[in-house]
Amino acid sequence: MKYKLLNLIRQAALMLLVIWTVVSLVTVLIELVPGSPAMTILGETATAEQIDNFNRKHGLDRPAFFFSYSAESGFVWNGADNRYLDYWTGLLKGDLGTSFRTDRPVLDLILERYPSTIKLALAAMLVAIGIAIPLGVLAGTNKNGIVDNIASFVALLGISLPTFVVGPFLVYVFAVRLGWFSPTGSLYPEDIILPAVTLGAALSAILTRMVRSSVIEELGEDYVRTARAKGLSERKVVYKHVLKNGLIPVVTVLGLQLGVLLAGAIITEKIFSWQGLGLLLLDDGIRKLDYRLVQGCVLVISITFIIANTLTDLVYRWLDPRIRLS
Repeated sequence: MKYKLLNLIRQAALMLLVIWTVVSLVTVLIELVPGSPAMTILGETATAEQIDNFNRKHGLDRPAFFFSYSAESGFVWNGADNRYLDYWTGLLKGDLGTSFRTDRPVLDLILERYPSTIKLALAAMLVAIGIAIPLGVLAGTNKNGIVDNIASFVALLGISLPTFVVGPFLVYVFAVRLGWFSPTGSLYPEDIILPAVTLGAALSAILTRMVRSSVIEELGEDYVRTARAKGLSERKVVYKHVLKNGLIPVVTVLGLQLGVLLAGAIITEKIFSWQGLGLLLLDDGIRKLDYRLVQGCVLVISITFIIANTLTDLVYRWLDPRIRLS
């Protein structure tokens, strides 16, 4: 019991450290980006008074960090009067700040878009699993055969093609030429199909190769020969015994790849104008130099990634009893 409590505390501390590091790095990088949020949002015709009022309203007239540097005075200690400390003080109260552009709470903007991004990531994961497991099993059970060679070629092709190539290609074929789907948007349920296939294509290629390798490795184990000796059908041996044990490394990769899906969703959402967190981060946050919105989006993506890794560990323990016993 004591060991479990210490492990829980360690994981919580590690999670907080990761969140602090990510948000701090993003804050530093944003400050290094050339340009002024006031000029970007108000436009070049804004007067000096309007710019001063904007900066004062959003606290941009105050130092960014505990230290500031200038060529004349060098490093200057700013004490507690800085935006960085204010941001973390607000976070402890559940306040992610206010958007520079819309004056709306960042948390509200994120909550509006977050479900769409999670829905797209989960749909992409389902597409990847639906392609990878049957294709990987066929390749693994037909090692060095025609099916194996075709599956390996498809997997290699999927890994080689980036989303910004697959996405426009799917739009041209299925939206422009065939007219089956809308080229962009997220108004109708079927609009998720093309973005999900685009995002899941590369992941399915990686998973196919992993499933194939796992199946080939498990087919050589003693328990497989025992199951066959008991008279079990080959289908039952493969899908009930081999696949369950072979999915252990695949589950690990799936959990880790959720972060990749969230990152890839930024490009995919831009291609298909999918109204998710990635499009919010790119168009409304980074392009408009909306510091608070960028910080909030990155924070939510980081927390999602950490939660996904934690759930992956739990599923991993469920699939492999040896981990539970240890």
